[in-house]
Amino acid sequence: MNVVVNSPGNNGETLEIIAFRLHDQEFCVRTTTIREIRGWGPATPIPHAPADVIGVMNLRGTVIPIVDLANKLGMRSTEPNERSAIVVAEVYGMAMGLVVDRVSDILTISASLLQPVPDISVSGGRHYADGIIAQPDGMICFLNLERMFEATETQDMAATKMAAA
Repeated sequence: MNVVVNSPGNNGETLEIIAFRLHDQEFCVRTTTIREIRGWGPATPIPHAPADVIGVMNLRGTVIPIVDLANKLGMRSTEPNERSAIVVAEVYGMAMGLVVDRVSDILTISASLLQPVPDISVSGGRHYADGIIAQPDGMICFLNLERMFEATETQDMAATKMAAA
């Protein structure tokens, strides 16, 4: 990844991001939403869980839902392997694990690099993204986890988590 870090001539505003891959695409989120990054570990399936919830896992005594982020974004499901990672995020006060193919980098970038998502008629995708970071070697989609997981959805996941406990 060749993200240009804050350069002279912009307004100085920066974004701290964690970049990761799903299949052949690059995505990122703000580091402020991330609690930790863990290696892949199997999740315990939960009956009647939402399609994008793989199951739950024990994170130092707390049961958290594990979400197939690719499935959530409308992509084919991720097949976790030894290179996969679980990005533990906090959304609306609830911890959840997001399965990604691999974490690419943790960076501070100039906010001026963030461009708006083109106005296209694709359901959901634009709603989940705060913008696109254009790079010489590809694009990085900047995801907004709070819009991706509405407050009511995190309450549903919390109910699923409670059923597992």
